[in-house]
Amino acid sequence: MNKLFKQIGLSLVLLFSAIGLAQAGSSQAAQQPVATEGQIWSQLKAGATGETTSQGQFHNQAINTYDLRVLELRSDLLAPAMMAALFGMIIVFILFIKVNGPSKLRGGFSGKLVYRWSKFDVSIHWLGAIPCLLLMLTGLSLLAGRYFFQPYMPESLWSGFIYAAKQIHDFMAIPFMLGWALMVTLWAKNQLPKMYDIKWMLVVGGYINFGPFKGKHPDAGFANAGEKLWFWAFALFGLLISVSGMLMLFPNLFEPSRNLSLIALVLHSVSAIIITAFSIVHIFMATLMSEGGMECMKSGYCDETWATQHHNLWFDEIKENGTLKYKD
Repeated sequence: MNKLFKQIGLSLVLLFSAIGLAQAGSSQAAQQPVATEGQIWSQLKAGATGETTSQGQFHNQAINTYDLRVLELRSDLLAPAMMAALFGMIIVFILFIKVNGPSKLRGGFSGKLVYRWSKFDVSIHWLGAIPCLLLMLTGLSLLAGRYFFQPYMPESLWSGFIYAAKQIHDFMAIPFMLGWALMVTLWAKNQLPKMYDIKWMLVVGGYINFGPFKGKHPDAGFANAGEKLWFWAFALFGLLISVSGMLMLFPNLFEPSRNLSLIALVLHSVSAIIITAFSIVHIFMATLMSEGGMECMKSGYCDETWATQHHNLWFDEIKENGTLKYKD
C-alpha cells in the first residue's frame, strides 16, 4: 500500500512540474515582442528570406522589391508619359496648325504624278502602320488605362474593354514586327544622313510660314532630314519593342528571369512612348502639314510640284539618270 501511495505521489509531482514548466514557457513567450505587420513588411523589403518547397529562381524570397519599383515607375512616370505622347502631341500639332497653317504647294498641283514608291513598298508601309496604330491605342489602355480610364468606367465594361485590348495587342504584334523588319531592311539605303540634312533641320524643313523661316525650302534627297530621324528612331526603338515584346509574349519559350521580365516591361513601355510621339509627328506631317504628301502612300505616286518643292535633289537625280516615270 505504501508503495502504491509513493507511485501516485511521484506521478502527481511530475504532472505538476510539467504544468509549471509549460506555464513558465508561455509566460516567457508572452513577454517576447511580437513583430508588427510593418516590421514584417520592412524585413521583406530588405530581402529577408524563408523556406519553401518551391524550386523557382526566387524560391526563398517572399517578394521582389523590383516589382514594387516598376509599379511605382508605371503609375508615376510611364503612364502619364504615354498619355502625353499620344494626346499631348495631338494637341500641340492642332495648335501649331492653327497658328502656322499647312505647307502649301507653290503654284498648286501640277497634275503630273511622279513614280516614287512601288506597290510592294506601299503594302509594307501599311503592314507596319496599321498594326502600329492599333498597338499604340491598345498599349495605351494596358499601360495607363487603370489610372486614367478605369475610374470612369463600370467594372463590367472595363473588364471587357481591357480584355479586348490585350487580345488585339498580342495579335497585332507579329504583323508589326514583320512590317518593321521589311521596312528597315529595304528602306535603310535611302535614309543615310547627308550634309544638306543639317540645313534642313536649321530651317525646320521649310514648314514654318512666319518669321525668318518663311519661304525657306531646303534641299532634300529621297528622304528629308525629318523623315530620316523618324526612320532611325523607328528602327532602333522598334527593335527594342520587338525583342522585349517577344520575351513577354512567349515567356514559356524564352523563359526569362523575373528581373529580365521587369526590364523588358520597362524597355517596352519607354520604346512605345517614343514611337508613339514620333508617329503622331509623322502622321501630321504626312497629312495635314504637307499638301499632297498623303498621295505617296495611297498610290505610290507624288505630284511633280510636291517632288520639286520637298525632295528637289531626288527629283533632279531621277531626271538625270533616266528613271523619272510619270503615271499614265
